[in-house]
Amino acid sequence: MSDDTKSIHEFDMQLICEYFSSLERQGPGSPEVTLHALSFIDNLNDASRIADIGCGTGGQTMVLAQHAPGTITGIDLFPAFIDLFNANAAKLNLQDRVTGKVGSMDQLDFQPEELDLIWSEGAIYNIGFEKGVNEWRKFLKPGGYIAVTEASWFTDCRPAEIDDFWKDAYPEIDTIPAKMFQLQNAGYIPVAAFILPENCWTENFYELQNEAQRIFLEKHPENITAEELVANERHEAQLYDKYKEYYGYVFYIGKKTE
Repeated sequence: MSDDTKSIHEFDMQLICEYFSSLERQGPGSPEVTLHALSFIDNLNDASRIADIGCGTGGQTMVLAQHAPGTITGIDLFPAFIDLFNANAAKLNLQDRVTGKVGSMDQLDFQPEELDLIWSEGAIYNIGFEKGVNEWRKFLKPGGYIAVTEASWFTDCRPAEIDDFWKDAYPEIDTIPAKMFQLQNAGYIPVAAFILPENCWTENFYELQNEAQRIFLEKHPENITAEELVANERHEAQLYDKYKEYYGYVFYIGKKTE
């Protein structure tokens, strides 16, 4: 990573929350990808309990709720995200089945074997993939599913610039076979793994930030931290455009062993 850019973890969390609140999704993804992942889940009915952990404002959660039975609880650390999450559920008349709660993904208050499905798009890195799939397993019923997206290497070797960037931003980034091994080792049958298409990063995430960045900077004139945050996001977009054949998000889906 160059000396004039920071890891996202170095910024004030409230400023990050404000910035990403204006986006429908807080990470790469698409309704089509969410539905493709959902197609591998076969145990859901009206009584099913689903948790979307690190739900953000609920872009993917609302897609789930419109295409899957059961009730969904969204969990996120930021109250502002949860306020928007619940407002979005109400707009879509989903409030009877979809509820957002403020909470930490490493201190979940679900009961053992309460859940039929754990979902997490673009968020498990906050706790770490290996720790997340291991610790969350106890909340799933036998035969329950976990479906998460995770930054992963597509190749064994890559240029130093992108290798250094990701090892600083997320040291747990690894190859797809390594992640599948972690999933299986945590007590799941690996069901599927597929790479999110490029448009999930470009059209659905980075390009949508252009207007958000303009508004954000106007709201925080001469705020060096705000300027650095925007510069950081633009740098990430440039790196993706340059090195997208080496990395991306992968959807990993596992079924808890009996």
